[in-house]
Amino acid sequence: MSYILYFPFALLPSIIWLFFYLKKDAHPESNKMILKIFFYGMAAAIIAAAVEIGIELSAGFFASLSKIEIDSFSFLIFLIYHLLVIALVEELAKFFIVRQKVINNKEFDEPPDAMLYMIITALGFAALENLLYLSPLLLPSWFPETARLSLVQAALVTGFRFIGATFLHALASGLIGYFLAYSIFFPKRKYLLITTGIIIASILHGLFNISIIGLGIGVENESPILIIISIAFLIIILSSLAIFVSVGFKKLKRIASVCKIK
Repeated sequence: MSYILYFPFALLPSIIWLFFYLKKDAHPESNKMILKIFFYGMAAAIIAAAVEIGIELSAGFFASLSKIEIDSFSFLIFLIYHLLVIALVEELAKFFIVRQKVINNKEFDEPPDAMLYMIITALGFAALENLLYLSPLLLPSWFPETARLSLVQAALVTGFRFIGATFLHALASGLIGYFLAYSIFFPKRKYLLITTGIIIASILHGLFNISIIGLGIGVENESPILIIISIAFLIIILSSLAIFVSVGFKKLKRIASVCKIK
């Protein structure tokens, strides 16, 4: 399968969700700003990957943590790795893009924009993540299972990532955006609100990753109980976040416009 064919598969989930969430904006943002933040989100994925690799290299016991072990200490390290190392680093990377490139921009002029730009950043992040996941030519030693993907298999992977990882990135960042928007109106509690949003998003993101791993282990070991539990957690996490983000957009639309966050 030609390398160039991976691009539409990698970008399609993010593009679909991007159009979906842009429709929620009563005052559309400029296409230039949307594209710029989307590409900054892709850059954030590279930064996050570099940080994660650096942490793994500096803490060797993380690198060998490929599955859940029986003893409680290994399980605790497993949780810390996926909740703090992976999820927190990725959520912080996306947040700092918005913090540095959006908040003081003149186009950031109403509360829902905080959620929207966090989601745009997340979709750019997920697009590059999807590209790396699908591509057999980029870092093949990291993703050996993708080297033999057929066109149909690539489409299936894209479909699963559309309803899974890509959606999760958008929703988790949307949650942070909600708390970021409310920090406008409570400046004395700004850091508390933003920190709360990042922590909640990171925990849910980490639990999502753990559930995906649990599902894979359940399928590999033919364990119906683990499969059912993992799928249940995935549904609960995604549906809860989707409801929160939907309600959050509606609440913020009822709040008067603001110029910027100082």
